[in-house]
Amino acid sequence: MSNNTVYSCGQTRRQFGRQAFHGVAGLAMASLLSQDGFLGRHVRADDTSTSTNPLAPKTPQLPARAKSCIFLTMNGAPSQVDTFDYKPELEKYAGKPLPSDRKYINSGGRKVGYLTPAWRKFRPGGDSGLLVSDYFPNIRKHADKLCVLNSCHTDSHAHGSALVAMNTGKIQIGRPSLGSWAVYGLGTENENLPGYVVMLDKRGGPISGQPNWASGFMPATYSGTLFRPVGDPILDLRGPQHMTDRAQRNQLDFLGEINQMHLDGRSGNRELAARMDSYELAYRMQSATPEAVDLSQESQETLDLYGVGKKPTDEYGRNCLIARRLVERGVRFIQLYSGGGHLEETWDAHAGIESNHGQHAPEVDQPIAALLTDLERRSMLDDTLIVWGGEFGRMPFSEGKNAKGRNHNPYGYSMWMAGGGVKGGMTYGKTDEFGFEAIENKVHLHDMHATILNIMGLDHELLTYFHQGRNESLTDVGGRVVRDILA
Repeated sequence: MSNNTVYSCGQTRRQFGRQAFHGVAGLAMASLLSQDGFLGRHVRADDTSTSTNPLAPKTPQLPARAKSCIFLTMNGAPSQVDTFDYKPELEKYAGKPLPSDRKYINSGGRKVGYLTPAWRKFRPGGDSGLLVSDYFPNIRKHADKLCVLNSCHTDSHAHGSALVAMNTGKIQIGRPSLGSWAVYGLGTENENLPGYVVMLDKRGGPISGQPNWASGFMPATYSGTLFRPVGDPILDLRGPQHMTDRAQRNQLDFLGEINQMHLDGRSGNRELAARMDSYELAYRMQSATPEAVDLSQESQETLDLYGVGKKPTDEYGRNCLIARRLVERGVRFIQLYSGGGHLEETWDAHAGIESNHGQHAPEVDQPIAALLTDLERRSMLDDTLIVWGGEFGRMPFSEGKNAKGRNHNPYGYSMWMAGGGVKGGMTYGKTDEFGFEAIENKVHLHDMHATILNIMGLDHELLTYFHQGRNESLTDVGGRVVRDILA
């Protein structure tokens, strides 16, 4: 008799035998794990049944400081020594090479030049006196809300792999992104909108593309959904004009019945279950999404605050305002990209810091400051975490004699957080006197991820997904929560 013979239960003999064996072994394993307390500690992958919504809100593992996260991603890597990490020694030693006692520099084939001072002045902001450069005069007004981490470091000096690492924890593609982990662990509070939304720069997306917001080995339900700030927020979201809402509903119901029959006889088919969930979510989103991004509902004062309708702030201002509206509606994780395409269309300032940052900083400075203002006045900042940063930083020296740009620097750079129970008006960690590498209270990208998850009520060691024989996590074998920055 063939192993592929299908029995009345809808399974082949091989499938039936495997399921029966797993059931017997699973009873013993479940008993042992339950005695150990393991099942109560770990978040598990969702069952393939469509009777429950995989995006339904889940109870946090830890006391949560923030319900949502807005990640302001500066694609291309801003220069820390020109923005948030003031280094007066660069003025003293301007025109001199980096001391030879510093570790080997991977220049990526580019020239190694001379120490170069900050291109714009740093000034104190707020009661804390936190130093912020003139590239961000509006953000500086919120200095008392910012926690600047000046000792970040990462594992790659190449844009593509470093950005993937910043989003997924590793330089290799194929792993779930930070937003996917957050939605997997917490679900979302609005069943008519995605739990994880990504908005790209109109100039293009990051060079490493979709793996930055993909769900990797998790079901596609947890992937980021791309929104557009102008026009239909999601392409092809609306159904055909000739089809009524009732007809579309009947079509989806019929398709769901057929898929469910197929799924019932084939346990473990997470791809099909995720596709079924996506059909239903897309149907609900047809009415919910246009309303969520409809900025005509906002007052003129609010539009002006974000710089909507004005240059150069219109695009990022719209994205920041939409992010606030999505957070209000229960979306869990939102990522806003500044800079698209490659080289000078991003924050990748090889040709010149002033020419590059002088273009991109004014695009985001007012909108980000407006987001902080707007969230605070709506009493939303305390439970919304704002994260700002790029995939790495930039070198404290030029790329050659009389050059005006700076090369990539993964050894030490700055990011900042605000809201979500994070202490404001402070810096954490530091780089050496030139801003070359982190030397005190280092924050690896795994530490950053562990801290973000902790703020949102998730334990980075216990938030796991079983894949290919092991429990995978965002931080894998490393990561610590930077508790000194938490209020």
